[in-house]
Amino acid sequence: MLKQFLQFKLSQKLSPQQIQLMKLIQLPTLAFEQRLKQELEENPALEGGKENTDEFDDDFSNASEEINDSETIDADDINIDDYLNDDEMPDYRTQANNYSADDEDKSIPYASGISFTQHLISQLNTFRLDEEEYKIAEFLVGSVDSSGYLRRSLEDIMDDLAFTQNIYTTEDIIKSVLKIVQQLEPIGVAARNLQECLLIQLKNKKHTPNVGLATYIIEKAFDQFSKKHYKKLLKKFNINEVELKDAILEIERLNPKPGGSYSGNNRMVEHVVPDFTIKIVDTQLELTLNGRNAPELHVSREYSNMLKGYKEAKQKSKSQKEAVQFIKQKLDAAKWFIEAIKQRQQTLFVTMSSIMHYQHDYFLTGDELKLRPMILKDIADEIEMDVSTVSRVANSKYVDTPYGTKLIKEFFSESMTNDQGEEVSTREIKKILETVIKNEDKKKPLTDEKLAKILKEKGYPIARRTVAKYREQLDISVARLRKQI
Repeated sequence: MLKQFLQFKLSQKLSPQQIQLMKLIQLPTLAFEQRLKQELEENPALEGGKENTDEFDDDFSNASEEINDSETIDADDINIDDYLNDDEMPDYRTQANNYSADDEDKSIPYASGISFTQHLISQLNTFRLDEEEYKIAEFLVGSVDSSGYLRRSLEDIMDDLAFTQNIYTTEDIIKSVLKIVQQLEPIGVAARNLQECLLIQLKNKKHTPNVGLATYIIEKAFDQFSKKHYKKLLKKFNINEVELKDAILEIERLNPKPGGSYSGNNRMVEHVVPDFTIKIVDTQLELTLNGRNAPELHVSREYSNMLKGYKEAKQKSKSQKEAVQFIKQKLDAAKWFIEAIKQRQQTLFVTMSSIMHYQHDYFLTGDELKLRPMILKDIADEIEMDVSTVSRVANSKYVDTPYGTKLIKEFFSESMTNDQGEEVSTREIKKILETVIKNEDKKKPLTDEKLAKILKEKGYPIARRTVAKYREQLDISVARLRKQI
């Protein structure tokens, strides 16, 4: 049986403007510049650069008014005076003064060059190949990934050649062409796995006893080598430790990712542009926001003139009314965007300032052992903002310090209590763990259990499984794989 009833419900929902603001806050400097460029292209009512305020001093207020683009607005309901008659100087015309005019170059140069794939294809012309072989070779080169490996099976490649290139061939022919492709520079390219990659490089080296033994080890005992079962290798090949060490040294000189060594590879290069700068001036910390985060924006003068013309017109046509509705939407969007940029600057600066003061001792000395335990909630409570806002600021932003450019989220760490009852940062423990492993006897590397015992002796009582977790976070292998002969 169907029933109708009323239900009152109180809920919080983010407006589209608030969602956009959160997205703006999350963007690092370079991505923010791209977003700014996109907004300038899409909204003709928004302009960048300095405005000639001597000739035009009209202002647009109501920067926080929300707009629903789907709503039909009657032109007669628009109070044009609200857009034209505000005599106060708006905040967005005042450029932020936390950076100098000669701060940093706002243009980013990019190196030109041919791609890795084009580099390989250009080398195919040095081999004698018929038309079909060349097409197969070209297809194989196109299947090579950025690390230089051919990750697909020959059977899949054979099927794709038939469907996409109308080339019907066999695996044996593809394998013979692949051997030609594997002769291209950098040596080791188009290998199907690490073992094949190392073998290709070894077979292209000048033959010596060490190279010969290294080739034999990779070819016949790759699994034992990769697991560092050195005693089994000594017994299997009937060699001494010196011979094995020299062979391993030859293998370590090889490149496991030949594609990464290509200097002309024009994959997108990530330019790390610091969003903040911290300097020490007379033993005091000084924080500045990157000038690229404080652009000069203003509302278009032409749109103001359009509104003036509409206001002064005695007879208003239907097309004029439609134009005013469009202008009103674009002006409100421009004003909101300018206000959002201002809020973004304030949020970034306040959040980073709080982090800087919280980690005051570290920024003064650069000693990572002086990093205090700090979680997102610590900063959120101090600046009276939501944890998610602090997370957005910290996640993808960098700060230039006297000790290098650092990712802000790296300053956050959990805490634990040492044997003296003091709270210490888990990052401090990781630093000590890293130092202990660095100084260990590589012939007898320390197990996680022994590492836990050493840390306990140093005043950090943590369990073996916690040591394993920290070791993995530091990207350090287990004891067996750290073993050296």
